[in-house]
Amino acid sequence: MHRVNTSTVSEFILIGLSDAPGVRFFLFVLFLIIYLVTMAGNITVFVAISTDTRLHNPMYFFLGNLSLLDILCPTITVPKMLEVLLSENNVISFSGCIFQLFFLIDVVGTEIFLLAVMAYDRYVAICHPLQYINIVSMKLCSRLAIGTWIVGFFNSLLHTSLIFTLFFCDSNEVDQYYCDIPPVMALSCLPTYSRELVILTVAGVLGSSAFVVTLVSYVYILLAILYMNSSESRHKAFSTCSSHLTVVCLFYGTTICTYVRPSSAYSPDQDRIVSMLYGILTPLLNPIIYSLRNKEVKCALGRSLKAKIFSHLFRLDIFPVSSYIYQHLQAGQSILQQQQASVMLWW
Repeated sequence: MHRVNTSTVSEFILIGLSDAPGVRFFLFVLFLIIYLVTMAGNITVFVAISTDTRLHNPMYFFLGNLSLLDILCPTITVPKMLEVLLSENNVISFSGCIFQLFFLIDVVGTEIFLLAVMAYDRYVAICHPLQYINIVSMKLCSRLAIGTWIVGFFNSLLHTSLIFTLFFCDSNEVDQYYCDIPPVMALSCLPTYSRELVILTVAGVLGSSAFVVTLVSYVYILLAILYMNSSESRHKAFSTCSSHLTVVCLFYGTTICTYVRPSSAYSPDQDRIVSMLYGILTPLLNPIIYSLRNKEVKCALGRSLKAKIFSHLFRLDIFPVSSYIYQHLQAGQSILQQQQASVMLWW
C-alpha cells in the first residue's frame, strides 16, 4: 500500500555557517560579491551566445546551456543563505525545502550530463574534424541538450520523492545552509536503508557513466594533441584542456562525494565545504574557463557593446539625418550577418 507522509514537521531550520555577527556579515559580503560576479559572467556569456549569429554553432550552443545552468544553480541556494547570514531568518517551510532540493538536484544532474555531452562534442571536433559537421549537427545538439534536461528532471523527481515520503517527527534542524539529500535524510525517524540503496545505485550509475564518457573523451583529446606538429598549438591546447578537465573533475568529484555515499559517512562540516565547491565556486569558474578566455566570445561581447553604444548615440528622433543613417547601417549589418551565417554553415 502507498504510505502517506504524516510528518509532524511543517518547517525546517537551516543551520548557518556561523553564529558570530561579525563573521556572518563578512561571509554575507563575500558570498554576495561571488554571487553577483557569477551572475554577471554567466548572463553576459549567455546573452552574447544568444544574440550573436557567429556563435550559433554546436560548441557555443552547449556553452549557452552551461551558462544557464550556472545561473540557476547558485540562485537556488545562495539567496536564502544570504538571508540567513544577514537577518538570521533561517526557517524554511516544508514545501520550500522540497522545491529547493528538487531544483538543486535537477540542475546539478543536468550539468553532469551536459558536461559529458560537451566532452563528446570536443572529442569529435578535435579527433574527427572532417566528419564533425556531419556527426554533430544542430538537430543532434538540440536533442542531446533536451535529453540532458529531461534526464536531470526525472532523476531529481526520483530522489525528491524518495526523501520527502519519509517520516519526520523529531528534529527539524537541517545541518546545512540549504536543503540537501544527506542532511534532510538524517532527520528521518524511520530506517532509510532501502532508499539510500536506491539513491546510491541511481546516482552511482548515472554519475559514473557521465564521468567515464567525459574522462575517456578528454583522454582521446589529449592523445590527439600530442600528435600536433606545432609546439605552440600543442601548448595552447594543453592549457585549455587542462583547465576544462580541472573544472570538470572538481565538479564531478564534489558531487559524487556528496551523493554517492551512505548516510553513515555524512559529515556536516565537510559537506558545507564540498557543497560550496560545486554550488558556488564551479559556476563562478565555468564562464572564465570555458567562455571568457575564448577569443570568439570576447569579440562577440565587444561587438554587442559597440552596437549598444552606437545605437544610443544615433537613435534620436530629433536628428532625422542620424536616424536615417542608423536605420541604413542596421539594415546593412543585418544583411552582413546573414551572409556570414550562411558561409559559416557551408564551411
